[in-house]
Amino acid sequence: MRKIDFTDLDGKVLRVFLTILEENSVSKAADRLGVTQSAISHTLGRLRQVLGDPLFVRSGQGLTPTERALSLKEPVQRVLDNMRALTEERPFDPLSEQIEVKIAANDMPRELIFPGLLLTARAEGVRLRMEFIPSGVPDPDLLRSDRCQLMLTPLPPDGPDIFQKRLVTSPLMVFYDAAHRDPPQNWRAYCDSDHVEVRFTDGRNARAVMRGVDQSQIRPPVVTLPHFNAIPPFVKGSDLISTDTALMKQGPLADLDCAPLPFECDPVSIYMVWHQRSANDPAHRWLRGRIETIAATLQT
Repeated sequence: MRKIDFTDLDGKVLRVFLTILEENSVSKAADRLGVTQSAISHTLGRLRQVLGDPLFVRSGQGLTPTERALSLKEPVQRVLDNMRALTEERPFDPLSEQIEVKIAANDMPRELIFPGLLLTARAEGVRLRMEFIPSGVPDPDLLRSDRCQLMLTPLPPDGPDIFQKRLVTSPLMVFYDAAHRDPPQNWRAYCDSDHVEVRFTDGRNARAVMRGVDQSQIRPPVVTLPHFNAIPPFVKGSDLISTDTALMKQGPLADLDCAPLPFECDPVSIYMVWHQRSANDPAHRWLRGRIETIAATLQT
């Protein structure tokens, strides 16, 4: 009989297991936990490997738990309750220590969330120091190597040691200058328009967030830029368009006009991502709570 290495289990894995058990669906579990379906599938695969049992089998539109999965429900819940008890009484006073964090984020989440967070923290007397690096399409090694302690990104990396939480979801929009053109009215007009787009320093394209459309039909960009703040000077006074989330209207693209895409396209979610070493750190939890509070006020 295969010996189980219990050190391969952690609170994140166990929480995912219970959520799938309650929802009977990977997609519903992902929605409830505010993470991607691929993250849930990755965690479930890890748990299946550790326990040597499929745990859930597909049945119609959902999942049916195995006998082993059903027998684990109460023991897993007890373990999570005990883990929670370990941290409930840990003292933390944000006024008593310097809080330093390096954050990987692109223009929009950086500008919409962190200036207000810093102003509020300083008004309260919290000694908070933040350093920002561009996230681009982020790699989990940024967190694993401790080159940053937090990410905000629409493309969260997956991994058994990577935690994520969805902050906000926003539709994609066309940004343009209404004094010089109308927004494209259909898919063909959109594809034939002249585009401005962002390509990150690692060579990957910001258009990766556009899912469910044939991007090969879209005309190659007239202008390619390294960050979103550079878009307005090129679009203003021209017939160029840019495709970005509606949240950009509150941040880097506030001076441009915008309209809905003239075709179906999935909305974009922004995730907060961190490494497991930071999961129970009280200062890190305090910061994540503040970020969630501000994100909840954003209008999409």
